[in-house]
Amino acid sequence: MTSSDRYMPITGPDCTIPTLLIDTQAPLDALHDAAVFRIRAVTQVLENLALRDEINSDTVVLKDFALLLSIPLRDGCDLLDVIGRRLRARMS
Repeated sequence: MTSSDRYMPITGPDCTIPTLLIDTQAPLDALHDAAVFRIRAVTQVLENLALRDEINSDTVVLKDFALLLSIPLRDGCDLLDVIGRRLRARMS
């Protein structure tokens, strides 16, 4: 296995040269913990917003806020993709 197979860049539109990578051979529990942390953080913020009676903000702020939340959510999804591939490989 080469290092290019082992380290997978996270999904993101922020640059053309990957700098943030997932170690696809990390222990499954470590990958899972990292995914859960990111997804729960986004969930907590969204739940707090949903419980507010009123939200006053302009479109630019909402767009930036949505981008801010999409980053850890996408990271969590990428981690879950790695976990899924590893689990499917075990079953083959």
